[in-house]
Amino acid sequence: MGTIRRGVRALRDQQQWERGPNGLSLLPWLLMGLGALSHLLGGQAPNPWIGGLGLLAFNTLYIAIVFRACHPPSRETPLTWGLLTALGVLTFALAVGYGREWLLLFPLLGLAVGAVVRHGRLLRWVSPPLVVAVGVVTFWRDGWDSIGVVYGTFMSVMVTAAILALDESVRQLRATREELATAAVEKERLRFSRDLHDLLGHTLSVIVVKSEVVRRLAPRDLDAALAQVADIEAVGRQALTEIREAVTGYREGSLATELDRARDALSSAGIEPVVRRSGPLLEPQTEALLSWVVRESTTNAVRHSGATRCVFALEGTADRVRLTVTDDGRGPAGRAPGADGTPGSGLRGLRERVASAGGTLDSGPAPRGGFRVTAELPVETPGPHECEGVPTA
Repeated sequence: MGTIRRGVRALRDQQQWERGPNGLSLLPWLLMGLGALSHLLGGQAPNPWIGGLGLLAFNTLYIAIVFRACHPPSRETPLTWGLLTALGVLTFALAVGYGREWLLLFPLLGLAVGAVVRHGRLLRWVSPPLVVAVGVVTFWRDGWDSIGVVYGTFMSVMVTAAILALDESVRQLRATREELATAAVEKERLRFSRDLHDLLGHTLSVIVVKSEVVRRLAPRDLDAALAQVADIEAVGRQALTEIREAVTGYREGSLATELDRARDALSSAGIEPVVRRSGPLLEPQTEALLSWVVRESTTNAVRHSGATRCVFALEGTADRVRLTVTDDGRGPAGRAPGADGTPGSGLRGLRERVASAGGTLDSGPAPRGGFRVTAELPVETPGPHECEGVPTA
């Protein structure tokens, strides 16, 4: 229950943060107008009815402006600017007409201006003329004794604009961060779906092929059939380990291991595997990516090709490596297309995976028939290593 309450509280705080400040945060400053109200109620103001209506109109306009200023869609509309202009005219009229106590309405005008005009060039155009005009009226009505009103007006404009602009910038940065986090989650989900497809597609294909071998061998050679059953068990256990590693995000494929598995799977399906490898030692990241190419190509050869021979040729230089997988099967016509007639999702996922590493992946008919997959990647070489491949039956 405590965890649920903390989650609800965090959600409520986040929603409050996303809503941001509202007009209520600027309403307490209306207390600065109590001096004018006291002057009016004390009978010291001429034309009290005009002063009272003016003070009521000032408060109404101020409340409407600050609430609209804290609502982004309404802040820069013509109506908001009209209300702000009316508030400015009314404030100067009351200050000129009533003087001393009413001069404290100028800082409130500054708050309203800062809430609406809170960015860059427009603020530089509006605030200096406003402060100069306030200074002229203040000195005329009350002399140097009210210099604090001019300073307070200037600070009201600048501080309010700075705080609200900063709050808006922080809110935009937080929204951007959340969008980036969402994109990262989507990218990781796509990576995991590719891994799961490649893992299960290959493993299940091998299990199906070996199960067919068991079915054919069982009536005449029980020992050979049991050996294939043991292989099926080993493949299943290995698949469980790989899925756990993929779930935790620590799976890093070994190319040599994957080639060994490819030999075993192809041999079980009656396809002759041939491996030719030369070039420098590869980085683990490059090996992991090429392992996926080997896995997907082997799965497609076993399931769709009807081939009798499959060749893996790995060639590398100091800066690039190329893996070519060629079989002598039915070619593209023997492949299982996607729902839209395009190559299956495995090759599409591989192409995206290779492209994200700065490489290319091409697939299509081989020049002499059959099907060919070619992956080319940039590599970093930790040291020279030559390994001459030997055809493996």
